[in-house]
Amino acid sequence: MGSIGWYIFRTTLGAFLLILISLTAVIWLATALRDLDLMTSQGQTLLVFVGITSLVIPQLVLVIAPIALMIAAAHVLNKLANDSELIVMNAAGMSPWRMFRAFLAVAGVVSAMVLVLSAYVSPKCLRDLRRLAAEIRADFVANIVQPGRFISLERGLTFHIRERQPDGLLLGVFVDDRRDPKEQSTILAEQGKIVQNDQGGTFLFLQKGNVQRHVADERDPNIVLFDRYAFDLSRLAGSAQIGALAYSVRERFLWDLISPDPRDPELRKEPGQFRAELHDRLVAPLYPLAFMIVAFAYLGAPRTTRQSRTWSLVSAAAGVATLRIIGFASTVVGIRQPGALMMQYLAVFAASVFGLFAIAQSIVIEPPAFMVRAVSSITERLTRRFATT
Repeated sequence: MGSIGWYIFRTTLGAFLLILISLTAVIWLATALRDLDLMTSQGQTLLVFVGITSLVIPQLVLVIAPIALMIAAAHVLNKLANDSELIVMNAAGMSPWRMFRAFLAVAGVVSAMVLVLSAYVSPKCLRDLRRLAAEIRADFVANIVQPGRFISLERGLTFHIRERQPDGLLLGVFVDDRRDPKEQSTILAEQGKIVQNDQGGTFLFLQKGNVQRHVADERDPNIVLFDRYAFDLSRLAGSAQIGALAYSVRERFLWDLISPDPRDPELRKEPGQFRAELHDRLVAPLYPLAFMIVAFAYLGAPRTTRQSRTWSLVSAAAGVATLRIIGFASTVVGIRQPGALMMQYLAVFAASVFGLFAIAQSIVIEPPAFMVRAVSSITERLTRRFATT
């Protein structure tokens, strides 16, 4: 690539990494704050909290990386333009295509990273997230419930004990189950104990108590006295073996989506989800390349310092946003209508061909004159109105 090419490559890649880390950290922090109950209500340490919430980072990077690349490319191109380096390179006989190769190399690195993340890293992290969440919840049910505190095991299920004895016996057990909107159950028992059977199920065995069931359509509750009662905690405790978990489509590796097991119950239940997720994974590495082509096509042409680059920057951002919206819409609609999945490929292909043609021909892409005049007129009117007030 030469010294200039390596300079552009290092600058763009460095800007990309800085933007990617910054955006990912902000979004990850906002996401992690919603799971603070791991540390508060469930008694987990800061290390466990950070470890679990960090497992969503690869999934965030998949969405953020192409956008961060576009922002980095726009930043570097604007810097080169403001320092008149684009004009100097063009005057020295360096064609836009030659300079574009350095940016394309950065896009290739990002595409390879996105491919690895989407094919293996992100599904693996999501699987680990499910496993760790199950283990923490199991530990929570068995050991962390504190006497005298009303604890929410999950939405609609509240648990309380009066006392815990050293042998694990729970005294004064209260369970309020409102997970089913059609029926509310309240269980009171003198004592109980959490046990696991040979099949890996987790149950709360209660003795000497009553169950109050209130059906939504009925006025009075039904009260049933019992000497022994078993409350199933298997789903809460996550006691099923990891190998038996039914992974969602986002937790499947790329090769599992390409060649799924025909007997897979999830595949039989939602074949459209498998198909849409597969095409979303396949097109994901193409977005960094397409975004870079669009950004360079609008911003890579040399201009004098008197020529505004604002319109080009806005047009590049609009083009990238349009591509991504088409991709999201194609994936969502493609679940029910398979033909819609081709729209994302066509959009990426059309944008890439258009951009490469403009770069090869050194075409300066400018917005229509009527649009520039309309915006200038509106801006001038707003300026006058605010100036008078």
